[in-house]
Amino acid sequence: MILRCRRMCCVALVVLSGCATVQTPDDRDPWESMNRSVFSFNDKADRIVFKPVATLYRDVLPSWARKGVHNFFGNLGDVWSAVNNALAVRKQETGDSISRVVVNTTLGVLGLFDVATDLKIERHKADFGTTLGRWGVKPGPYVVLPLLGPATLREVAALPVDYRANLTNQFSEAATRDSLVLLNLVDARATFLGAGDAVEGAALDAYSFVRDVYLQRQRYLQYDGNPPDEDQPVDDEPRP
Repeated sequence: MILRCRRMCCVALVVLSGCATVQTPDDRDPWESMNRSVFSFNDKADRIVFKPVATLYRDVLPSWARKGVHNFFGNLGDVWSAVNNALAVRKQETGDSISRVVVNTTLGVLGLFDVATDLKIERHKADFGTTLGRWGVKPGPYVVLPLLGPATLREVAALPVDYRANLTNQFSEAATRDSLVLLNLVDARATFLGAGDAVEGAALDAYSFVRDVYLQRQRYLQYDGNPPDEDQPVDDEPRP
């Protein structure tokens, strides 16, 4: 099922790439015309399918159960964050990530309870795209992927590695694996229900708002929360 979804994404991206180009695109977003078409497609899919499902999930499942699901997937994410922090030779962040996994997997009953946060052990999210950035790989142009949403070419290149490393994809039984992937997606969408409503209500141009927020967040992660001014030349890359 997941492979079929990815093939559909690729087909949609090729079809939508035939759109007219924007006259004066943002330098970070040279494919804005295509991206806006994909953004519109994703928005319609979200309104028709993902948002209603996430809303039903939020309304039907008790808050304590949703929190347990969210903590469980967060703990799995901390495992991959630990690997990527280690690849970037970030000692403190690696130690914190490993400590979080150990504490939450044991005391937190396989991650259902976030005991590590209660113990003030900080979470340091990192994926392979972040790691590539810390190694000096430039982000490249902004791109919106069908169903998957905003990314840069660096994150697109990292997707196969992140996909293979995702612990929910390691189950040999297809039904269990796909159920966990879908549950993770629904939980993630439910988490951002309020944020999505805020974007719709506040942004004159939702596409530009989402793009700018995403690129700022990626830059924030790459430079450990202390990025240089964008209008000044950067002659060195973030050091691990």
